[in-house]
Amino acid sequence: MLRLALPVIAAEIGWISMGLVDTVMVGPLGPAAIGAVGTGSILYFAVMVVGFGTIYALDTFVSQSFGAGRIDECHRWLFAGLQVAAILCVVLTGMSFALIALLPKFHLHPDVLALIQPYMTHLLWSTPLLLVYAVFRRYLQAMHVVRPIMVVLVLANLVNIGANWLLIEGHWGFPAQGVVGSAYATVLSRLVIAASLFGIVVYRERNRPSGLHDVPFRWDPVRVMRIVRLGLPAAGQNLLEVGIFAMASALAGRITPTAVAAHQVVLNIAGFIFMVPFGLASAAAVRVGHAIGRGDGAGAQRAGWAAVLLATVAMLMTASVCALFPRPMIGLFTQDAGVIELGVGLLLIATIFQLFDGLQAVTTGALRGLGNTQIAMFVNLVGHWALGLPIAWLLCFHYGFGAQGLWMGLAFGLIFAALILLAVWHRHSRAIARPAGA
Repeated sequence: MLRLALPVIAAEIGWISMGLVDTVMVGPLGPAAIGAVGTGSILYFAVMVVGFGTIYALDTFVSQSFGAGRIDECHRWLFAGLQVAAILCVVLTGMSFALIALLPKFHLHPDVLALIQPYMTHLLWSTPLLLVYAVFRRYLQAMHVVRPIMVVLVLANLVNIGANWLLIEGHWGFPAQGVVGSAYATVLSRLVIAASLFGIVVYRERNRPSGLHDVPFRWDPVRVMRIVRLGLPAAGQNLLEVGIFAMASALAGRITPTAVAAHQVVLNIAGFIFMVPFGLASAAAVRVGHAIGRGDGAGAQRAGWAAVLLATVAMLMTASVCALFPRPMIGLFTQDAGVIELGVGLLLIATIFQLFDGLQAVTTGALRGLGNTQIAMFVNLVGHWALGLPIAWLLCFHYGFGAQGLWMGLAFGLIFAALILLAVWHRHSRAIARPAGA
């Protein structure tokens, strides 16, 4: 499990690091810029997770085909995934434009609103790049090719850092473009990712028996619909989970620029930490899928529980670090005293739910390896939206807890989701490991 998980975790950290870099590098522009870039990124991502979640179906189909030794089927699923990505590009671009048009209705602070609209508008250029990246990444990952993904994301981070430095405040003759410059840097880094993974796929398959050249690239409505049917519940689960944090960001934007900045800083830290169980979840989906493909139910059970154990240990360790050093961690993003003071309180709340956040992630991944994406969507709907969000709103606005109230509500929803999904995985893992006829 670790041989696959560690490069995947490193790749996930590389992915989230780009958002962290953007937030840190616009920090000198003030709390409004931090809030605009952080909130704009998560609102845009809340749309994009519909596409990412749908493409997660490749975890199941490609890994099970690979486990069964059907490389030609892996290629057919890759082509079908690219066809789904083309459709999603049109749909998600339209959804993003609609979201940007609705931003004034969110009642964001005027200073944040003035920056977030141009930032998000320029981010839209990265939509097709992200979808192509998602398809190639799920394909390679499901076939145990993970180290090149990690290297590409390191390269993209270097490009992002350099482009941010050139464009945000203006260096080497480039005009200072503020948060829009950060958006341009993000688009450029995503172009590097998509182009590099395309090159890796083509290079790997150039002389391979049953390579890409032996499988016709043609419209495949049956596979497209299978991806959509399995992927849409995963997309729904992603949307519900990311959407709740996007909603919390929008609610934080109603308070003050300091509150939304502190919220975004802590969200970036929590998101960075979450990449560990998120990478484990991807590894669990692949390893469980491989075992199912070769007819090894007991192996699938072991793979899922190994991911749960690793996530538990990792999240207990990261929670301890956050609890012991909250102020230095917030200080990495900003020197604003108000943001640091509020952020410390929010980070301490985040330590409470980190273990549960990890558990819900890895159990969702293990279930996806089995081909079950519906239950995670339903559990997230109930936990985050029926329970967590109302509690967050009441604590924030009705009882006067402010941003801390928002995070208390988020914690409640995550704890509920984790416990339910853990019980579901326990039941399913026992069923698949039971000998036939037992």
